[in-house]
Amino acid sequence: QVQLVESGGGSVQAGESLRLSCTASRRTPSSNTLAWFRQAPGKEREFVAGISSEGAIAYYGDSMKGRFTISKDKAKNTVYLRINDLTPEDTAVYYCAEGLYGSEEVEDFDSWGRGAQVTVSS
Repeated sequence: QVQLVESGGGSVQAGESLRLSCTASRRTPSSNTLAWFRQAPGKEREFVAGISSEGAIAYYGDSMKGRFTISKDKAKNTVYLRINDLTPEDTAVYYCAEGLYGSEEVEDFDSWGRGAQVTVSS
């Protein structure tokens, strides 16, 4: 099973930007995606964005379009998530996951990182 390690979380001020990284222990199979989810305190885990194994096609959760950008460095097996104009509502643990390409459902992802905490203060 693939190992996923997130980095880049931290505490930031509202309005700032942040880039998270997720490095996988192996190449992503063509049928799979590397994706980002987030889970705020007391809330369910929600899909943020996913990207194809080649890094050519990205897709986003409906409420995530605009301020979130997912990208991939295929040579490094690393996926990035850039978040612009952060608000306190973005405070959450951000998880990297590998699963079925095109899906936004938690149950379609079987490999997860430990998560990176992002805290946004006003």
